[in-house]
Amino acid sequence: MRSEREMMDLILGTAEEDNRIRAVWMNGSRANPKAKRDKLQDYDIVYAVTDVDSFRANRNWIDRFGKRVIMQVPNPSPWQIENNAVTYLMQFEDVNRIDLNLVPVERIPEIMETTESLTEVLLDKDERLPELPPSSDRDYLVTRPTEEEFLATCNEFWWVTPYVAKGLWREEVLYAKGVLEGPLRNALMQLLDWSVAIEHDFNITTGKFSKDLSNLLDRETWNRLKDTFPTANIDSIWQALESMGDLFHDVAQSCAQQLGFHYNEDEEKRVRHYITRIKNNEI
Repeated sequence: MRSEREMMDLILGTAEEDNRIRAVWMNGSRANPKAKRDKLQDYDIVYAVTDVDSFRANRNWIDRFGKRVIMQVPNPSPWQIENNAVTYLMQFEDVNRIDLNLVPVERIPEIMETTESLTEVLLDKDERLPELPPSSDRDYLVTRPTEEEFLATCNEFWWVTPYVAKGLWREEVLYAKGVLEGPLRNALMQLLDWSVAIEHDFNITTGKFSKDLSNLLDRETWNRLKDTFPTANIDSIWQALESMGDLFHDVAQSCAQQLGFHYNEDEEKRVRHYITRIKNNEI
């Protein structure tokens, strides 16, 4: 496997040798001084170039980055269309991966105005790039909710819960699991993010898909969270739904108390009584 130094030399060497590439910056976890380094981290790279179309017309130039397992050139987003940008997502056989974006040099001022806080300038041939603050994860910190946001998340959780029960009563396993792992879990994870952020005065990020919760939650809560992931079995999904409700209740109560918010227990009680009726076929 090529080392980080070898990869960076390749990325920057390509830019230095090609007169069309005028600036390079890096985003993502490799630009995050707090991120744990490992072999599977992507290289999120941006090349600012004088002629995007010339790169787009001939893809052979990217072969220099290594032998690929697979590559994706996503359908352009509205932002890419507007900015005449192109993306090459490249997974290499030696485990390295580069997500390479090409943008026109004339768009640099606009792009830099909204660039993420995890941005590290690597090369600036013409001194076009503005002076940026040190790269940090400040854009990804869990933000303190308003009481309205907190109550809306709680309401979403209990509003969606009967959908799962309905799917289970109908024996629609895929529907029930889809709702449970979609909007219901999203609400629970948002609540858990808030709960750990409270302990860190909202100066923390939990990572993509809240992946860092495994290290931030206490062991009991972490184990309870794992219990909310069911198999594709109706009884298992019922158990997961009830475990999820119990966990949501305890975390919501704690968050409300610490944030000085109200938690609508009556709403929860009505919903839990209702889904019990569905489970017991008392409808």
